[in-house]
Order: sequence, then structure tokens, then C-alpha cells
Amino acid sequence: MINNMNRIIISTALFFISITLVAQNKSQSDDEIYFRSQTKTIASDKFAGRKPLTKYENLTINYIADEFIKLGLKPGNGDSFFQKVPLLDTQTRAKKGITIKGNKGSFNLKEREDFVVWSPQRKKNIDLNNEQFVFVGFGINAPEYNHNDYEGLDVKGKIVVALVNDPGFYNVNLFRGHNMTYYGRWIYKFEEASRQGADGVLVIHDSKPASYGWDVIQNSWFGHNLELVSDKSNEDKVKFKGWITKEKANELFKSAGTSYDELFNKALDKNFKAVALNAKANIHLTNNYIFGNSNNIAAVLPGTDLKDEYVVYTAHWDHFGIGKPINGDSIYNGASDNASGVAALLSVARKFANLQDKPRRSILFLSVTAEEAVLLGSEYYTSHPLIPLSKTAVNINFDGTAPKGHGRKVFIGAKGDSETDLYVESAAAAQGKQVTWSNDDTRGGYFRSDHFSFAKVGIPVVIAGTVPDENFSVWKRNTYHQPSDEYDDSWNVDGAIEDINLSVGIGLGIANADKFPEWNKSATYKRIY
Repeated sequence: MINNMNRIIISTALFFISITLVAQNKSQSDDEIYFRSQTKTIASDKFAGRKPLTKYENLTINYIADEFIKLGLKPGNGDSFFQKVPLLDTQTRAKKGITIKGNKGSFNLKEREDFVVWSPQRKKNIDLNNEQFVFVGFGINAPEYNHNDYEGLDVKGKIVVALVNDPGFYNVNLFRGHNMTYYGRWIYKFEEASRQGADGVLVIHDSKPASYGWDVIQNSWFGHNLELVSDKSNEDKVKFKGWITKEKANELFKSAGTSYDELFNKALDKNFKAVALNAKANIHLTNNYIFGNSNNIAAVLPGTDLKDEYVVYTAHWDHFGIGKPINGDSIYNGASDNASGVAALLSVARKFANLQDKPRRSILFLSVTAEEAVLLGSEYYTSHPLIPLSKTAVNINFDGTAPKGHGRKVFIGAKGDSETDLYVESAAAAQGKQVTWSNDDTRGGYFRSDHFSFAKVGIPVVIAGTVPDENFSVWKRNTYHQPSDEYDDSWNVDGAIEDINLSVGIGLGIANADKFPEWNKSATYKRIY
């Protein structure tokens, strides 16, 4: 480990020396000018919020590819800078609502007010007739925690109802305590219901364990939704997935002769068994869909003696496009999230391209699609990699890089999971910064950006950057996923420039090391399945 650490330190030092040589006629303001220009351009109204499968996608991806070409990079997919990603854009409606008939009474659920559903299927009409509801607790099958809510259960032709989050939220002795596991993510519950063969799945919304209110559900999923298209044309997925309010879930349970509190307490018991409810429903959904190919953008800086091995940098280019007006503004520009991330990716590529001594390993710069639709572009890439996963050393991801001012500390996320921590510590030390960390993750933040797609398939990831000040935190709370996330010349981007240099130092250290960084034996996130 000492020898490896020495190499890391030497590599990082050499990086900063090389940067100094390259930048003899370029001040840091030059880096800032480039970063600001790219962020401002990508976040401009010209790209109309960069929604996949719209005409603005072509404008966006061609712009980014052209910037890679200007930097002298090579195509990352044969002779192309693009990787096609098959997507389905669906708008699902249940205009008549859902009538639930239980042995203790019947009632109607109102669309958007009481529930939100969407379909991943390539079908105009979706009908479920007299289908039974099954309460599956948290909807989790986690062998490593000796927990299987589906044990001995056949849910084919049924609708499953599941609690949000995981048992650890309520009992610190279970799972990872208050730190959410992937099993607590709503997307996992949909995935598992599909694997189990259910026709539909409803997750019960509860603001505290979900960490957001019902309005987020309404705004995020009652509209157009994107799905990856599987090899089986999504016939292997549930017919619908969605959310139901806690209040209406309780009404559902009462109509079946039980209650939310009773079933919730059962779900926390280690001996929990799924409950087939005495309640059924007829559901008719209309599903307007568009099938098309979105694109990841891939560019390569070839390495030297280890050119068949790669360090992968990522940043998602997409955002929400044109949507619900707020204060008269309907363009969701996504300046911070994630025009600034793409600008950081281009900035890193620019620095690597200007190095006098090229790295030993090749560098793949990957701007992915449909992150906002649950990491779809990065998920597609890791299941259809342009380079073998066995030849991929690490993923370094940018998401929401600016605005952020100078900071004295660098944070490490998921510290202790892999040897990448050493590279972060070394690069931070070269900047004269202290390293801090927290493994607290009550909201499941680890699973909400593109690095997670790489971690899922066993590739170590880097989660690191300047610790933001309170001004950034306040700004983000007011602008996250809002039309107000627009570029402003008054932004302080000192921290973003520092993070760009930090990430180059980390990547160069790994690119020049004798071996890949490895997962530590105690790693929480090495693999999910």
C-alpha cells in the first residue's frame, strides 16, 4: 500500500507540474472563461432544456460532439461519437380513475390527486381485469439481509402494493439503519415487481421516508416518462407502475378488512409474510408513446502503454425540456443540473488534451442521456459498454458542478469502499485542502446519479468535490429541477474550477498507476445483485 500511495503522490505531483507547464501562457481565468462559456451555452434557451427524443436532443449532442472534435479527441464508438440508446417516451392516463372493490366496501381513486401511474409497455391500451391487490411489505428481496418479502409468493396477474424506503428507516438495527440501501429506492421496487412477474405495482407515498412531498410525485411522473426498451420490447416489465397516497392506501386496506397501521407493523416483523388483500380492481389505461433512439456521446483520448484500459469520466447532458410554467417560465434550462457538469467534462477533456505527456491508460469522456429518467443512459452504457467492463478502471462523474465557491475541504462520498479514496486524498493534498467525509445517506443520494450505474456492475467510482457553502445549499433548494435553474454571470465558480483540477488529478493518478483501484472487502456498494 505504501508503494502504491507513493505512486499516487508522484502521479498527482507530476500532474500539477504538467498543468503548470501547459498553462504558462494561460491563467486560471482562462479555465474559468472556458467553463463559464460552455455552461452558459449548454444552458441557453437555444437547447430548450435538452429533453431526450426531441429536436433539441440533436442540437445538444451535435454541439457536445463538435466540442470533443475541437479538442482533438477520437470517436468513442468505432468511427462515431454516438451510442444509440433505445427509449420509450410514454404518457399514461387513467381518466376514469381506479375503482377498488373490497369485501368491506368500494371507492374510487382520482388520477393525480390520489395516484399516479405510468406504463413501460409499447401498447396504446392497457387493461387489467378484476386483478387482486397484494401487500408485499417493503417489496424487497435482499439475501444479504436475510429478507425476502416475496418468499413463497406468486404475484403473476396481481397488483403489488409496497412501502417506500427500507426497514432500516424505522429500525436502526435493520439493513443499514437510517442510511438508505438501494432496496429502499422506488426504482428498485418497480424492478423487483417486474422480476416477480406482477402486472402492476404501487408504492405508498409517505413524505418523511420518501424525503419529498406528494407534489414531487405529481410533477415528476404525471406527464411524459422515459423507459429503456429491453430486448423483449418491455414485455418483461410490469404493465404499470406508480404511486398511491398513504391516505388512499389506508382506504384500500380498510376496504379489504384491515388497516395501514396493522399491515405496516406486520411488515417490520422479521417473519413477515405477504398479505393477499380482499380487494380487486378493473383498470383501463391509455398510453400514448413514442419510440426512438436517444444518444450517449463518447470521445476518447488514447493512452500509451496501457491504452486498452480506461478511466471513464461521465456527465449527463439531459434535462426536463419544456414543461409546466413557473412564474411564467416554461424552459427547464438545467444550468447547474447539468450544463455545469457537461462543461466540467469538457474542461477535463481540454486539460487532458493539452497534456504534454499522455496518460498510460486511455480516457473515455462520456456524456449520457436520460439521467433525469433514472440513470437510463448510463444504465444502458454499462449493460452495452463500448469498452469491456473488465478494462474499465474507474468512473468519475460530474453532476451539478456549479455554482460553488472556493472551499478549504474536499468531501469523499462512501468513504472506505475502495482504494479510490487514496487518489482523492492525494489530489486534495496537492490543492492544500483537508478531506472530510460522511457515510450518512438517509435520502439515498448515492443511487441518484450516473456513477451508481457503474458501481452496480462492480466498477469503483469517485464521489468527491469541494464542500459547498451554505449559500450553495440555499440556492439549490430554491432552484433544483425548476425553471429558475438558469446560468447567471454572478455565479461564483471558484469551487467548480478547483473540482475540475481535482478530478483531473484523480483520473491521471489512476490512469498512470500500475494496477486498478480495488474495492475494499467491507464495501457496501460493490454489487447490488
